[in-house]
Amino acid sequence: MEVCEISDAKQISYLLSVACQHPMDHEKTILQTVNPYNEDPHAKEFGITFENKLTIVKGRVLPPPVLKFNDQGKVKEFLPKVGKWNMRLKQMVKGGEVNTWACINFASDITHAAAVAFCDELAVMCVISGMNFKGDPVLPLVNAKPNHVRPFLKKHYQRFMEILRPLHKELDLLIVILPDKNGTLYGDIKRICETDLGLVSQCCLAKHVLKMKPQYLTNIALKINMKVGGRNTVLLDAVVGNLPRVSNTPTIIFGADVSHPHHGEGRSSPSIAAVVASQDWPEVTNYAGLVRPQARHEEIIQGLFNENDCGSGCISGGMIKEHLISFMRSTGHIPRRIIFYRDVVSKGRLNMVLEHELSAIKKACASLDPIYNPQVTIIMVQKQHHTRLFAGNYGVGSTIFQSGNVLPGTVVDKEICHPTDFDFYLCSHAGTKGVSRPVRYHVLWDENNFTANALQILTNHLCYTDARCTSSVSIVPPVHYAHLLASRARLYIGYKGKLPDIKDNVKKRGMFFC
Repeated sequence: MEVCEISDAKQISYLLSVACQHPMDHEKTILQTVNPYNEDPHAKEFGITFENKLTIVKGRVLPPPVLKFNDQGKVKEFLPKVGKWNMRLKQMVKGGEVNTWACINFASDITHAAAVAFCDELAVMCVISGMNFKGDPVLPLVNAKPNHVRPFLKKHYQRFMEILRPLHKELDLLIVILPDKNGTLYGDIKRICETDLGLVSQCCLAKHVLKMKPQYLTNIALKINMKVGGRNTVLLDAVVGNLPRVSNTPTIIFGADVSHPHHGEGRSSPSIAAVVASQDWPEVTNYAGLVRPQARHEEIIQGLFNENDCGSGCISGGMIKEHLISFMRSTGHIPRRIIFYRDVVSKGRLNMVLEHELSAIKKACASLDPIYNPQVTIIMVQKQHHTRLFAGNYGVGSTIFQSGNVLPGTVVDKEICHPTDFDFYLCSHAGTKGVSRPVRYHVLWDENNFTANALQILTNHLCYTDARCTSSVSIVPPVHYAHLLASRARLYIGYKGKLPDIKDNVKKRGMFFC
């Protein structure tokens, strides 16, 4: 067997552009594929015929939520159009502070002047967006070679701290410029910064540094703000108390995912379970994350509750218990509802996952207080499937302009869904290339008595709160964050063959995994 690798970025870009068919063309391709089967002699022998048209289903388009921004900006509230918005004339709801920062440039094709200009523009964008971002770095920008990254970072960290320690300050942010082809450099930097040095870092690729597009700078500013404890935007419905099943009762929203070893990783490489949980109410935009290694290819999350870890005054006892305590400390409320979005597992293990993980959640709650029994809803989130939604017509107003995809907020909960279970397909994002893939949400357990309408609206609204971009996303953010965190934790493993702890000052600052 021969393994080929495409090394030219232009060839990859061209390959992707060819694969991304317009929905109308993709629909025609499907129908053309079906035609020959009606002429197949074996199909005729058994009386099998194939209808030469797609299944017609009824759906609806959920209205987008109104987003709330800081009152200091000219635009205080905004209704997104076709799942997108920008930060023009808007400011972050809560701007974080970056008083001390530095930049290291690992990209040899980025000149010192270009790197300095990029940092200046990024600082300006952070300030315009509502952050308190000091313009000058602790030390002048440093150029570095990718070799010996660990000793280099430690050496310069000591230099930074020699200046900051007498002032009783820490380094708030390290900006790192990476070459476009950086191999393991990104992972090395994240592992060293987050598990060795306790630094919040933001990596930027050289190709983006050279272009300095405003939208890219905006997205980086949004990520930095969440990493240092800020908040980008909130749902107006959350502020005024209209978020279904959430606003009326203290609610914590979980997201969970399990990352399995890739092909080529050693047999000792474990699977990694990541669980994130909202730490604010009623806004539900800020999340904290925890990770645990577990048996290789084990789909059931083992670290939700550990019965042997509970003792008098301890805060351990598994990830659910730790998140519940953290939520109580940050909000001053005891969550009465738990909404648990879980990345999908194989169909044959659904019942096992429900039995084990629901039991772990209940035990974690009881370990805090024997009479503490919040209402739990568990929702499986499935993106890997072959269902696609095409618009009934491609006229103006019924699809996204140019791309031809269904509008963001399109939901289908009949015909193609399970005949008895509580599930639905939601296309919450604005697909710009190819054919949008809806996400299937399957409710396995529901003590909160969600109506279909309430859960669909809540899920769609949450998709407008992702911290990394100014658009609605395709998958509910808690699951997206859990996936990011599990992938990040996998970068930590390679160094010592085990999963090191993330430094507390990184976790406490904000959403470092953004």
